Amino acid sequence: MGTEIANRGYLALPSGGSGPGVVVLQEWWGLVPHIKTVTDRFAEAGFVAIAPDLYDGETTTSPDEAGRLFMALNIEQTARKLEETLQYLQEHPAVTGDRLGVVGFCMGGQLALLAATLSQRVGAVVDFYGIHPNVQPDFSKLRAPVLGIFGENDGFVTPEAVRSLEAAIQQAGGSIETHTYTGADHAFFNDTRPEVYQPDAAADAWDKTLSFLRRELATA
Repeated sequence: MGTEIANRGYLALPSGGSGPGVVVLQEWWGLVPHIKTVTDRFAEAGFVAIAPDLYDGETTTSPDEAGRLFMALNIEQTARKLEETLQYLQEHPAVTGDRLGVVGFCMGGQLALLAATLSQRVGAVVDFYGIHPNVQPDFSKLRAPVLGIFGENDGFVTPEAVRSLEAAIQQAGGSIETHTYTGADHAFFNDTRPEVYQPDAAADAWDKTLSFLRRELATA
């Protein structure tokens, strides 16, 4: 189990005492138990993982309230928080290597892309169906490879949107590998939402995420 770090978020350490660093970025619900559980899972897999609290303590289970928080997010302040989190994690004594991973879900997926354009500390990005209309990363500054995870039936991030993302990153000289799961909806990885959770797709996406991060951060 991880611990709450004042003004930082939720930090989880691997049982081995050290490992590569990974930042975990929340969905539009806030830093809810699901994201803390995912952070713990990264620690169990050998990573030093931290989930920053991008809503400063606010969480919700209401889609309407989540939408309000999502649209009210101050992108400039959030960008600073992302950079501060990356610096904090890189300087943490348990973190090995000089490059970090960033993994985000929904809103957090788009912010993971943004984080990688803000800091050269980022060595790998995993974008789970990322979306935010006010977050427009400058992909000319993207140096880290991207793994994109999407659902075929996602009404927010459609297959066309995925192709556009691939094109934008590749045209800017970046690297992206995507996987779109047949029959999966938006947020199919979230096992606290039975109406959209797809266990087989979620398990495969998790395996791909761990393999990608281990490969890209191994030489850091």
